Amino acid sequence: MGPSRSFQNLLLLLLPLALALCSAAASGEASRRFWVENDTFWKDGAPFQIVGGDVHYFRIVPEYWKDRLLRAKALGLNTIQTYVPWNLHEPKPLSWEFKGFTDIESYLRLAHELDMLVMLRVGPYICGEWDLGGFPPWLLTIEPTIELRSSDSTYLSLVDRWWGVLLPKIAPLLYSNGGPIIMIENEFGSFGDDKNYLHYLVEVARRYLGNDIMLYTTDGGAIGNLKNGTIPQDDVFAAVDFDTGSNPWPIFQLQKEYNLPGKSAPLSSEFYTGWLTHWGERIATTDASSTAKALKRILCRNGSAVLYMAHGGTNFGFYNGANTGQNESDYKADLTSYDYDAPIREYGDVHNAKYKALRRVIHECTGIPLLQLPSKIERASYGLVEVQKVASLFDVIHNISDTLKVAFSEQPLSMELMGQMFGFLLYTSEYQEKHSSSILSIPKVHDRAQVFVSCSLGDVRKPRYVGIVERWSSKTLQIPSLSCSSNVSLYILVENMGRVNYGPYIFDQKGILSSVEIDGIILRHWKMHPVSLNAVGNLSKLQLIMQMTDAEASKVSIYGDSENKSQDVSLYLNEGISEEPAFYEGHFHIDSESEKKDTFISFRGWNKGVAFVNNFNIGRFWPAIGPQCALYVPAPILKPGDNVIVIFELHSPNPELTIKLVKDPDFTCGQ
Repeated sequence: MGPSRSFQNLLLLLLPLALALCSAAASGEASRRFWVENDTFWKDGAPFQIVGGDVHYFRIVPEYWKDRLLRAKALGLNTIQTYVPWNLHEPKPLSWEFKGFTDIESYLRLAHELDMLVMLRVGPYICGEWDLGGFPPWLLTIEPTIELRSSDSTYLSLVDRWWGVLLPKIAPLLYSNGGPIIMIENEFGSFGDDKNYLHYLVEVARRYLGNDIMLYTTDGGAIGNLKNGTIPQDDVFAAVDFDTGSNPWPIFQLQKEYNLPGKSAPLSSEFYTGWLTHWGERIATTDASSTAKALKRILCRNGSAVLYMAHGGTNFGFYNGANTGQNESDYKADLTSYDYDAPIREYGDVHNAKYKALRRVIHECTGIPLLQLPSKIERASYGLVEVQKVASLFDVIHNISDTLKVAFSEQPLSMELMGQMFGFLLYTSEYQEKHSSSILSIPKVHDRAQVFVSCSLGDVRKPRYVGIVERWSSKTLQIPSLSCSSNVSLYILVENMGRVNYGPYIFDQKGILSSVEIDGIILRHWKMHPVSLNAVGNLSKLQLIMQMTDAEASKVSIYGDSENKSQDVSLYLNEGISEEPAFYEGHFHIDSESEKKDTFISFRGWNKGVAFVNNFNIGRFWPAIGPQCALYVPAPILKPGDNVIVIFELHSPNPELTIKLVKDPDFTCGQ
């Protein structure tokens, strides 16, 4: 996405993805067809104006798909546009996922049932503020290294394999089984000019979907982007995108130069209703009135537009993307919320100025009847929830790290090579301490490393927090002397904060990607523990085991021969809140199914981490720098009875050990 972004969207203008070849034949319709002629879109023999909006199935819990599509329809939209993220559907090589969040066929059928057309953006690259632009991170482990978004033969063979699974699933759902719009790639013209790559994508798409399928690309509305990213000689329709402050009609005139004669219906396939936000920035907003006026300049002159976004949704789990600036160290990760200041808010609200203003313009310009506004979605404030510390990460690392995946290496390995595609990886090594402090240097870490030290033997065994090394800031850290009688154990916990999804640095491997030095000497002999967060609900059971172990340890040291040992263990057991990664757990009760409501968990007073509700990863929180203070919890995640919240806090929790479940979003932290 993005006017300043340069990747071409070769969408299979799956516009009328109306799955209805069979129903069309049964109803006696002579021909269901979608095409471009006389610089106009045509559907079933009549001129057609696309009034669309992006609603991404993978950013919405499936139970809310119908609700969000109905809200889009009430806005006046006749078309839905969505990406298809490869990384969700093939998380491991040849391991295919098409259920739950990834049940794209059900989503497309639902759009058809609601009489909405679909523009499907099948990639393989999608951008979209999504991890690695939708590419599966295991692509980064292939040797020799492949070149993404290019004619690299290995890369193309994998794209062919992926589309060989996806496109046959889509084919039966196409409008008239061969006339929808499918976009391939995404704003490629701002990335490169490998036309052979684009030609190959067209060849594969038509191999699986037929020659009558309407394909399209999307590029920023500038000569360079369109020159590099369009392929009219393959009869692929070229759409444009641009910011809402631009005059659309000179850009639509330029668009004609990159389409075949008579084949250039004016289409802004990404009309920006808002913008993305990174951690540490103010939440991005755009004025409702000016956005509506910009849309009016297109629609009231019979142009077509797709709202990006109509409904943004949420980057659940670890799938948020990131951007870079002039170099790969200038790194900024996207928020968990993908609200985007869209007319349909993250939590489904439509009773806002932008929704109403856009709705009025759509009705005025197109005559699309105004449907009744959907009712408000009820939200609940479940109040204050007390949490308790379950365990320090260092206490349970051997329990939550698969022993079969723990690895040893002379040099640190990337997360991808460790099979740890998302989340966290703990690196450990040892070094010989000097009498004075030491300087730790990690020239290349992606993305954020917390450093701890302890004595390998003796009294000081619990890791002490030293500081942070970040991709975007200092790469060195001073380590104080521990006066160890043995070597010093070094622990480096690295967080993958989301892979770059746009620009020249998308080959974004994670973890420690360089040697590590102490006082100029390279450290060797590394042990790496992948941190698995798949079973955080079992941590309370581990707590019981640990309490028993700690009690036994306490008895030994209290009644043993060494008074010093007794003091050390006492300090360990009663240390209280400290600067360390740890797990916390809280519970709240819902009386009945009817009491399940959407809510938000406010993390004010906390620092940085990840949260789970009933074992569902609702995303990252970082109120210490903001702006997002609260994470969205859709009602379908909740259940009658006991609901469990597990928090993996990387630093220190709210001193009161509480969180608050509130009704409203909050984007005012760190301001």
